[in-house]
Parts: sequence; C-alpha cells; structure tokens
Amino acid sequence: MEEIAALTRHAPQHLTFATRSQPTEAVERPWGSWTVLHEAPGIKVKLIEVHPGHRLSLQYHHHRSELWTCVSGRATAQIGDTTVDLDPRCSAEIPLGSVHRLGNLGTEPLFIVEVQQGAILEEDDIVRLEDDYHRANPR
Repeated sequence: MEEIAALTRHAPQHLTFATRSQPTEAVERPWGSWTVLHEAPGIKVKLIEVHPGHRLSLQYHHHRSELWTCVSGRATAQIGDTTVDLDPRCSAEIPLGSVHRLGNLGTEPLFIVEVQQGAILEEDDIVRLEDDYHRANPR
C-alpha cells in the first residue's frame, strides 16, 4: 500500500481534489493483487502486484489493449510468441487481441502499472487460455 500512496501523492496539483483519482478498488488474486488507480471513459490504470514465483493467466482481450510498465521487481512478459524481461522503468505494449501473460520469476514482489485502453475495460473481457489456478475459460 505504500507504493499506492507514493503514486497518488504525485497527482497533478492543478486538479481539484474531487477530480483526482484515489484508489477505488483492490482485488486479491492467487498470484497477487491489483488496485484501480484511475478510471475514465476508455481508460483504466491499475497497480498490479505479482508474488515471487507466480504468474497471471495466459490470456487475451476482445475490447482492450494494455501497456505494462515495471515499477519494481523484474517481470517476464509473454506477448504473442515473444518473451521479454521488464526491469524497472521498462514498458511493453499488448495490442488488442494479443495473447499475453505476466510473470514474476524473481524473489521480490513485482509491481506493474497497467494502462488499459478500449471500449470495454471490465474483467469479463478476459479470455483465459491457460491458468495455474484452474480458471481457464477458452472461448
């Protein structure tokens, strides 16, 4: 939660308090957690924490693209047939419809800022192809 406080502390000062986003939703998952930092029409920003040795589902989305930026730890990002390592301040783009997966092969927690863009930004737009926690739902 300290990381979230640090991120929200730097909200643009020209915005009134009512228009600045505060974390609105936090969800625990078997691999870690995510917190919504900002939401507006067509965009959602999350802080994702992935526990050491865990990874998210191999998945894709029908209605959104994503941008991942590593802020702490070291990520392994599979995007299509390519796998890249993301160190802090490195980013990866996930185009709409691309199969992707985020993992933490390290020994420290991984923190990623995820920016989603698209017409539908709900969790039911996730199509899980493979999942370490038996949540796959290929459609």
